[in-house]
Amino acid sequence: MDKVMRLASGKGVVIFSKSSCCLCYAVNILFQELRVNPVVHEIDRDPEWREMEKALSRMGCNAPVPAVFIDGKLVGSTNEVMSLHLSGSLIPLLRPYQTPS
Repeated sequence: MDKVMRLASGKGVVIFSKSSCCLCYAVNILFQELRVNPVVHEIDRDPEWREMEKALSRMGCNAPVPAVFIDGKLVGSTNEVMSLHLSGSLIPLLRPYQTPS
């Protein structure tokens, strides 16, 4: 869990992903379309990926990836991100990390 928190903190928007995950890709594209360039950690390329996956699940992700952190706080997986987006609550969280249009 320490590694996950270290990677997620202080970097704005962070997505823990797997290289073959289509939902991870979709969440990443959503952020890019919202003018946010997230830091993406593909955990399946990390030698400690199993421990990271378990840590993300213990932190409350209903699916280990994608796991989205904003300002060091766990937002959740695809369902939580999309719910925030559809309710209009995602943009205010992302505003400090958006690039100018």
